[in-house]
Amino acid sequence: MEHQESLTAYIAAFVSELVQTGITDVVVSPGSRSTPMAMVMAEHPDLTLHIHVDERSAAFFALGIAKASKRPVAILCTSGTAAANYYPAIVEAHYSRVPLLVLTADRPHELREVGAPQAIDQIHLYGNHVKWFAEMALPEKNNDIIRYARTVCARAAALASQSPSGPVHLNFPFREPLIPIMDENLFQTEERPNGYVKVHNGDLTINSYQFRDIAAKLSRKEKGIIICGNLETEGFADAVTILASVLNFPIIADPLSQLRSGKHSSENIIEAYDTFLRNEDAKSFLKPDVVIRFGAMPVSKALTIFLKENHSAEQYVIDSGGGWRDPAALSTDMIFCNETFFCKSLISYIKPKAPTGSLEKWRNINTLTKEHMKIINDSTELSESRLFYQLADMLPEGATLFVGNSMPIRDLDSFFLNNEKSIKVMANRGANGIDGTVSTALGAALYSKPLYLVLGDLTFFHDLNGLIAAKLYNIDIHIIVINNNGGGIFSFLPQAEHAKKFELLFGTPLNIEFEHAVRMFNGNYMNIKDWDQFGSVMKVSLETPGLNVREISTNRDRNTLEHREFWRSVSWEISNFVKGERK
Repeated sequence: MEHQESLTAYIAAFVSELVQTGITDVVVSPGSRSTPMAMVMAEHPDLTLHIHVDERSAAFFALGIAKASKRPVAILCTSGTAAANYYPAIVEAHYSRVPLLVLTADRPHELREVGAPQAIDQIHLYGNHVKWFAEMALPEKNNDIIRYARTVCARAAALASQSPSGPVHLNFPFREPLIPIMDENLFQTEERPNGYVKVHNGDLTINSYQFRDIAAKLSRKEKGIIICGNLETEGFADAVTILASVLNFPIIADPLSQLRSGKHSSENIIEAYDTFLRNEDAKSFLKPDVVIRFGAMPVSKALTIFLKENHSAEQYVIDSGGGWRDPAALSTDMIFCNETFFCKSLISYIKPKAPTGSLEKWRNINTLTKEHMKIINDSTELSESRLFYQLADMLPEGATLFVGNSMPIRDLDSFFLNNEKSIKVMANRGANGIDGTVSTALGAALYSKPLYLVLGDLTFFHDLNGLIAAKLYNIDIHIIVINNNGGGIFSFLPQAEHAKKFELLFGTPLNIEFEHAVRMFNGNYMNIKDWDQFGSVMKVSLETPGLNVREISTNRDRNTLEHREFWRSVSWEISNFVKGERK
């Protein structure tokens, strides 16, 4: 009984503090060693438990909840390979800066490395992919250990949220018996009932002298550009668009910057750059002398190459997380400051100046490229480029668009244009993998409604078991599967030139009929035959609750040719335009 009293008091104190930190969602994967924590969590009235039997999908499901809610989410599993299955999602959370509190149950110390079942080395299991690791003390009921449990909980939750956000790992060794004492006094806390310790996180910034110096330098530049990658800082859209108008700089807006949709000014936002920066004349015509960059590195390879080719330009990287987002080693100034605060502060030090013509060059080429994109709508056959070109018109106001990696995110970058619908765009671009995409989107769908997931057939297959969450929790989600029967992105890479083993090694056709899997999870399935049918389905999508999967079949070879023909055609128009401007 003494052991159970200690176990109960220790875990109840930890869970009570967990709630005090603001965590409301916990994703639990059933297991024996995690029994005491799971049972106590299930009893707390302020915690919402989501049960997910597959730890790999469970962690991605929690990742999606955290991405959408912008709050830490706790995940709990038993010992052994259950904890190892969390790893892919933890890697993604680390690189995409998403707060997760990872709670793994473990064998006590005397059962480690002695051949005990379901016992692996869980100490620092996730290495440097977590912000902090703590091996928790064995449960005791004395006041010092109870304070310790509460303090570690508060510290872990605060670290997960502190910029840059990320995962934190706590490993709990539990001895048998594992059943806590469940009574009405479970969560009574005598000492500091409103939380043992509150952690106050602040924002990074720079001083007024530094702002004044940066403003003076930028004011002297005539051919500057602002690049915005994946970023969701509050108030940033309005702040950066005002800064761009004051500096007369264009904003190169990645789809994950949240700048291509919304009510903010889009006057200086350039979104067709992935197409026209493939053209040598355009790149020479638009050569910058300074670059201001916010957020993660953009999706576009063409933009990345453009930056490398202009390595002599001054480059300011602004990062509220104090990271080092500079894979090409191009930055001249690393500025660790809240992005919205940076923009607003800098504006106050910059005197308005007359346009120099550089901004107009970017606008004109962007407009020319978008005008040429309209030929995509002339295609009568189902195509991947036309799908993303039409999405902005088809999605309802306030929708969330979650996009899979490989070709879908790249087509989104190329063909998803500015709009005023306030469409939030999400993706797993930390490690850029295809695993866990379905589960992440389903987790996000709990807080972001309505949610539309667009992904390829390989990505869908990779996380089919994640669909169980939609069935268990009646989650409304609209999934559009682009089925080109394989890895479409490889058709654009050098591997495609080696036809002999291309399909075996890279094309990897699966020939799967997804309808059967969707029906297994009580989902609604439809195979889209043409654009009229797709338009009709999208119009009534909000009237169909639950899991809805729409499959669009495309041809990989035709898709490759369509993209290349479009790039060639636009490039010809741009070259003629640039030559005319230079006369």
